[in-house]
Amino acid sequence: MHATEREEAILAALARTGFVSYRDLEASLGASPATIRRDLSRMEEKGLLSRVHGGARAEREKRDDSAALALRGTPFEKSIVQELAAKRAIGKAAAAICEDGEGVIIDGGSTTYQMCPHLAGLGLQVLTNSLHIVNALLPQEGTTLLVPSGTIFREQNIILAASGEDSMPRFHASKLFMGAASLGPQGIAQADTVLVASQRRFIERANKVILLVDSQKFEAFSGAIVCGLDEIDVVISDSRINDESRELLRSNGIQLIAAE
Repeated sequence: MHATEREEAILAALARTGFVSYRDLEASLGASPATIRRDLSRMEEKGLLSRVHGGARAEREKRDDSAALALRGTPFEKSIVQELAAKRAIGKAAAAICEDGEGVIIDGGSTTYQMCPHLAGLGLQVLTNSLHIVNALLPQEGTTLLVPSGTIFREQNIILAASGEDSMPRFHASKLFMGAASLGPQGIAQADTVLVASQRRFIERANKVILLVDSQKFEAFSGAIVCGLDEIDVVISDSRINDESRELLRSNGIQLIAAE
């Protein structure tokens, strides 16, 4: 990623949260601490931000508060109807690998949401940042729900903390189920750096990372990188996944479940 691209990513994060930490920048930009320090120093000289302990803060007069609660990407109400048959099959296959009574993390998304009808009776402990998932699981007796603190982003109906804040409950999961905007040889990507920071926090709290993506997500890789393929254990996709994508997963030691 070039310096101009890193600056744009840093400014995008600051426009939404007002603060971004060195740790989150390292995760989302894939740059060294020294490179990030130089970027922030240069941007501070331009008056684009202020460096503070642990990261950088947006200049108040330059921050667009109307954008603070908006995320890049497709709103949930639109994404929920896209590739619906594939997402339902993927969600059912994901729920099938949950074990009775275990603790899991389900990241917010239109594909992970499709797991919910199939989790009844398992007695799971579920940490999720999605109010849609909370509402779907509330009627299930025996399912324990935990949520992080933070700001509600209405278009996605998810709870996200500002970069640099750790608002997660003291919870560790055997499995993390999460989605992505795209997947390629570089890893998995999201449209918004705020989502990247949230997913990184979840990855740190799970023994196994399971990615739920329909086959179209392999076609055009772009966005802020969440992690490399080496951090993904299982990919659950639909049966239309092509041979090239299958080989990409196989060569990186990732188990593929192709849902029918």
